[in-house]
Amino acid sequence: MTAERRIAAITGASRGIGRAIAERLATDYDLVLCGRDGERLSQVAAEIGALGHTPEILVADLAVRDDLDRLAAALADRPVDVLVNNAGVAPAAPLERTDDATWTTTLGINLTAPFVLTRAVVPGMKARGFGRIVQIASTAARKGYRFTAAYTASKAGLVGLCRALAIELAGTGITVNAVCPTFTETDIVERAARDVAARTGRSIDEAKRTFAGFSPLGRLLDPSEVAAAVAYLVSDEAAAVSGQALAIDGGETAG
Repeated sequence: MTAERRIAAITGASRGIGRAIAERLATDYDLVLCGRDGERLSQVAAEIGALGHTPEILVADLAVRDDLDRLAAALADRPVDVLVNNAGVAPAAPLERTDDATWTTTLGINLTAPFVLTRAVVPGMKARGFGRIVQIASTAARKGYRFTAAYTASKAGLVGLCRALAIELAGTGITVNAVCPTFTETDIVERAARDVAARTGRSIDEAKRTFAGFSPLGRLLDPSEVAAAVAYLVSDEAAAVSGQALAIDGGETAG
């Protein structure tokens, strides 16, 4: 890593939205790519590194508390200027079939992990007088979807965390924002479509069209569209933007 460039840490960086964010930020930031799949992280790091700056990788499973604590300590030891809490899970089940383990794991990865990692990097950001924290939430934080009690609760909590910290950290040079994308072309949506197809007998493409239909756009988002919003929020130009939950949804939550 170079002394001249700011450092951006991204969780869930091996695929989907996290990878798109890494690719978008690679031009201007030294990257710390975090995820549980070391092989895929290495592939992403090599591809980004071919452009001139090879990211560091930190392997951790955020569902495992020891891994989470180790990652938090590692990030606290680095002058992280930008933290993007992107890693997440999206189980779907009716309330009565949402067991305690699903609830605990979902909130652990989607809400507790961002809290722990944010807590780890904020002291250094305060000392340097600059920080950008972006939580990748969901339109589920702004509205309800059936069969997503655990997921929706976790993402709504993430937006609440963002708003509280934005007020607490005002004047320190640190901003805290959330991005709330609608259904996006990712592995999570692919798995969800396969689950719907298996349960209903519809095709995977039909299931994806159902997801796409939630947005007035009539299509799934591309991960790069989410990454573009993140790139703005971590920029110097966004110094006055904090505590916001920016919907990337084509107007789905406008009403």
